[in-house]
Amino acid sequence: MSKRDRRRFERQFDRIERLVPDVARRAMRWLRNPYGRLIRIPLGVLLVLGGILSILPLLGIWMLPLGLLLLAIDIPFLQRPVGQWIIRLRRWWENWRRPK
Repeated sequence: MSKRDRRRFERQFDRIERLVPDVARRAMRWLRNPYGRLIRIPLGVLLVLGGILSILPLLGIWMLPLGLLLLAIDIPFLQRPVGQWIIRLRRWWENWRRPK
């Protein structure tokens, strides 16, 4: 994992933080701190598993990207694909919201 990929991932994570409501922003900042690792990794694994089991009513596919985002904070080889995924999703969202 290069420093460039790590910086890109951090930049994208910061952009997400600016877009979410205050409650979610505070939770994201707390989870990104080093002491949040004990909660971040198990929560990320549970969200990925919940996303895989998305056929159940409460669980959904929305859990999979959220879990990968949390896991990418601590697992370097996930940072590049998750960072690229965030960029693509943000561009898609901006194009979709642009007036036609």
